[in-house]
Amino acid sequence: MTLTVRPGRPLRGTLRVPGDKSIAHRALILSAMAQGVSILRNLPGSEDVGATRACLERLGVRQRPGPAGLSVAGRGPHGLAQPAGVLDAGDSGTTARLLLGLLAGLPFAARLTGDPSLRRRPMRRVAEPLRRMGARVRLAAGDHLPASVQGRPLRGIRHVSSVPSAQLKSAVLIAGLLARGQTSVTEPRLSRDHTERLLPLFGARVRRRGLTVTVCGEARLRAARITVPGDASSAAFWVVAAALVPGSRLRLPGVLANPTRLGFLRVLERMGARIASSRPAGDPEPVCELIVRPASLTAAEVRAEEVPALIDEVPLLALAASQARGASRFHGLGELRHKESDRLSGTLRLLRRFGARARLEGDCLVVSGPAPLRGARYDPRGDHRMAMTAAVAGLVAEGRSTVTGAECIAVSYPGFCAELARLAGT
Repeated sequence: MTLTVRPGRPLRGTLRVPGDKSIAHRALILSAMAQGVSILRNLPGSEDVGATRACLERLGVRQRPGPAGLSVAGRGPHGLAQPAGVLDAGDSGTTARLLLGLLAGLPFAARLTGDPSLRRRPMRRVAEPLRRMGARVRLAAGDHLPASVQGRPLRGIRHVSSVPSAQLKSAVLIAGLLARGQTSVTEPRLSRDHTERLLPLFGARVRRRGLTVTVCGEARLRAARITVPGDASSAAFWVVAAALVPGSRLRLPGVLANPTRLGFLRVLERMGARIASSRPAGDPEPVCELIVRPASLTAAEVRAEEVPALIDEVPLLALAASQARGASRFHGLGELRHKESDRLSGTLRLLRRFGARARLEGDCLVVSGPAPLRGARYDPRGDHRMAMTAAVAGLVAEGRSTVTGAECIAVSYPGFCAELARLAGT
């Protein structure tokens, strides 16, 4: 699939983004571990979330869509069934890493794999603490899928992580729910905290002190009712687009306002973007409404400690920086090399392809602006976020732009191209 984008009309109107993927993955897995029927509303239709649902079905978890939402018949940890074949996480790193935590404590053996992109991504950082808890986890080449997991009785541990990773933290906490005693994870900086926020809804005992979160093991989870807020990372594409396209005024209601996910908004506001936000409300996850208008931007410095709260939005922020006055610097981006693609090199390639001025200094990305962008042909190499970032670049570039392999966008945002056509007339 090739997506063609031309600079067009201002982005005006109201747009509701799909439900948040990160929360959806966790809500599905915890519902499967609980006793009773959970009701999950506003689940996104992305391929990533579909991979989690398919894996849970192979573990014996019945799911049924209905007018109130998706009903998930939890089986409790001891009622989950050994899968007849290999569990396939597709392109979803969240599916793979969180399922490793679940499988570690189940009383059977299972195999887990993914597509070629996922099989290149590191898994040792998750496997090692699970092995310390007592699980047997064997990885291909010591660090990659496919994985063979022999679940065993687990014991709680104290894990100090060298990187702020919500997927690692969540995998260990999920395993900790099945373990004897307490399990804690300490991070160098706070990563996404959706797991900690959801667990009390399911009856788990959770404690946070500073950068350490602790769960009590041998938990008996109960069913819950959850409405998934709008995905902040999906909203980010429209926020940047409306901030850059002259004459735009875009309203985005129901967007997740979790502080660990809104780092991109804080950076854009420092750059001078005009973003009005309603007061966040809701429990356990706050939501807000955003109204975005274009503005003249100035360069910003993004510190390494800010990156965990905006890791998925770095390519978009770099694009915004290409239109800002001065040199923006993004520090501590090494983790971007381990996403669906090497997003650090990919971001540099995208910017240069469209005519922006950018360079790498180790793990620091430097973007100088403002630079007039020119239409380009761009191959995202299977990375959905890079494809959508290129589409936004096409809205502000001179001439026609094409994004090849745009079918990868369905991994996270199947409706993106239709919304782009509706709002921008491309």
